Amino acid sequence: MKILALDSSGLVASVAVVSEEQLLAEYTINHKKTHSQTLLPMLDEIVKMIELDIKDIDAIAVAAGPGSFTGLRIGSSTAKGLGLALNKPIIPVPTLEGMAFNLFGTDKLICPIMDARRNQVYTGLYEFKNTEFVSVEPQQAIGIDEIAEKINGIGRAVIFLGDGVEVYQEQLKTLMKVPYSFAPLHLSKQRAGAIGALGVIYFKKGLGEDADLHQPTYLRLSQAERELAEKQQSNKCEQKF
Repeated sequence: MKILALDSSGLVASVAVVSEEQLLAEYTINHKKTHSQTLLPMLDEIVKMIELDIKDIDAIAVAAGPGSFTGLRIGSSTAKGLGLALNKPIIPVPTLEGMAFNLFGTDKLICPIMDARRNQVYTGLYEFKNTEFVSVEPQQAIGIDEIAEKINGIGRAVIFLGDGVEVYQEQLKTLMKVPYSFAPLHLSKQRAGAIGALGVIYFKKGLGEDADLHQPTYLRLSQAERELAEKQQSNKCEQKF
């Protein structure tokens, strides 16, 4: 089995090819270029380097959200285009699960945090029970103080990772009442290798879907959608008076 994995849910763009036994290739960039400029060239480079016939992949795993609205759309459209062209299924992997899976085997709680702006983070809580990956709190968009309160209530040591750490690290230092640490830099952001590793597990569980049915998970409305909703609500109020 070979799985092509894509993650463009945040600032990082990452592409990988994995089998059941190993990570065959991974190309990750954390730079200012947009994912529309980087994702396909990265994929093309990996295919050339490992001499892969793209038709030989069995499925496409993609970070399905939450995350950057633009990044998710780019990743989703890339995965859908390949899936439709190659007649391959898509395996949607929740973004935060992919991030947490970077810390495989830890006995601590894992808390990925992505900066969602508007004083919120995309976050969740995960753990490993022996080798089983378990969701303690599903992915959600909440304030950093709310997730800190949840962790303090559980009363266990925790590891934070994600781009939200850079934004909220000082605040976390004052909020946390339990032992905490921050993931090292090589494990602190999205990696397509983790998306692919989870993709293999989920594919075996039958969690793939037809490419034309795939849609990203945003958790929140986009800024344009929020502004439209606010405008419509304002117009309704004006009409009442």
